[in-house]
Amino acid sequence: MTRILLLTDNLMTRVQLESRWRKAGADVRDHEDEKADYDLLVIDLVGPDAAGRVKRLKARHPGSRLIAFGPHVDGAAFKAAKAAGADECVARGSVIDRVLARIKTD
Repeated sequence: MTRILLLTDNLMTRVQLESRWRKAGADVRDHEDEKADYDLLVIDLVGPDAAGRVKRLKARHPGSRLIAFGPHVDGAAFKAAKAAGADECVARGSVIDRVLARIKTD
């Protein structure tokens, strides 16, 4: 079972993503447990210090793949997230399928 930490402050986004990924068999959490092992860290880049949040998450969970997403293709936010350690940066509309593909390969 793929273990996912999903961090977003947008309730509608959270509900939509969680429901799709859970139907595919993933265990989706919305609160970080620093001692937990996650296969995927999925973080919304909307909000204060998103790049700093990416950096802290990768430092605490170095073996986890981190996918950052935003409401649209935001070059500056994506560039900052990649520099902070994100493995991938995708538009919000693509994150569901990007993660579903990873769930199916695990």
